[in-house]
This record gives sequence, structure tokens and C-alpha cells, in this order.
Amino acid sequence: MNWTFFISLLWGLWGTVLLSLLTFLFGGALGFIIAMARISPSSVISMAAAGYISLMQGIPLLVLMGLCFFGPGIFGYDSLTPLQAATFALALYASAYLGEIWRGCLESVAKPQWEAAECLGLTRWQRMRAVVLPQALRIATPPTVGFMVQIVKNTSIASLVVGYAELSYNAKIINNSTFQPFLYFGIAALMYFAVCYPLSVQSRVLERKLNVANR
Repeated sequence: MNWTFFISLLWGLWGTVLLSLLTFLFGGALGFIIAMARISPSSVISMAAAGYISLMQGIPLLVLMGLCFFGPGIFGYDSLTPLQAATFALALYASAYLGEIWRGCLESVAKPQWEAAECLGLTRWQRMRAVVLPQALRIATPPTVGFMVQIVKNTSIASLVVGYAELSYNAKIINNSTFQPFLYFGIAALMYFAVCYPLSVQSRVLERKLNVANR
């Protein structure tokens, strides 16, 4: 095995990790806003958030990434870089799913908890911050970690549309030079496994530790 190619795979792995972290950072922030909007007492805000979720979940990620990459140029704006376009598309995709996951977790907190906090004279945000969010966090942690695994694997789509140099992209380029697909795609698979497996294990550990299923 050529060590230069192995180093190239490591750089691709770093690209995958970086894109995953940026996606979860921005997608998580937007997803939290969407989740809060979904449980808003305003029906207009709640319906708008529900419409956003339906739209993002109804567009294939491959198509969404193409729109984010090529769209600005059509309207006369500077095109996004591959990393920017991939992050933007994945963040939109993640926000819809995380928003719905977290909405379900917030609504799973027992109604008497909400009512008790209201009886204490707390504002809506104080009730959320002091009573509801800590309990919802316990419920949301396992599925959120599980979704992170999906984000890591979905970063491979970025190479197909925007040419972002993540792990699968570098493995494909190396294979085009060496014609050894089993070797280098196999190494790439092991690298994906090395990132995703600890997250999957941690998700199961957290689920048992938090005893979510028996709440």
C-alpha cells in the first residue's frame, strides 16, 4: 500500500469529520429553533415550522445539495464553495429531522410538569429552561446521537454533487489511479466504521443509562 494514498484518505477523513461537525452545529441550532416553533402557542408559527419540515424532508438530499451549490450563480450571486454548499444543504436537511425529533421529545414531557411550572408563576421561557428542557434532554440524547451517525455517512453525497474532498471522494480518486478498489474502499469503510461505531455504541449506552424506554 502506498502511504501517500493512505495520508490522502486521512485528509478525506478529516474532511468528513469537519463537514459532520459543521452540519451538526448549524443544523442543530436551526433544528432547535424549528422544534420551539413547532410547539409554539401560535398556530401560524407552528404550521410554518411544520411546512418547513415537510419541505426539507420531501426533497432528496442529493437534489438539495445541487440547489445550494448551483442556485446562487443562477441568480447572479457568487457561487458557494463546495464546503459551504455541502454544509448549507446538510444543515437544512439535519434541521428538519432534528427539529422533529426534539419536538417529539419536548412534547413527551408529562403535561403535569408543564402545569406545575406554570403554577409557580414562571414565564414560558423560564418553564422551558428550568423544567421542560432538562427532562427533554434526557429523552433526546440517544436519538440525537443516532442521527449524528447518519450525518457522518450522508457526507459522502457531497462528493457526488459539489466535489467536496471528503473520505469517499478521495477513495474514488485513489482508485482511479491504482485500480485497487477493494483495498482503498475497504480502508475507507474501516475509517467510516471507526467514526460511526463509537457513536452507535454511545447511543445505546445512553439509552440504557437514561432508561428512556421506561419513562
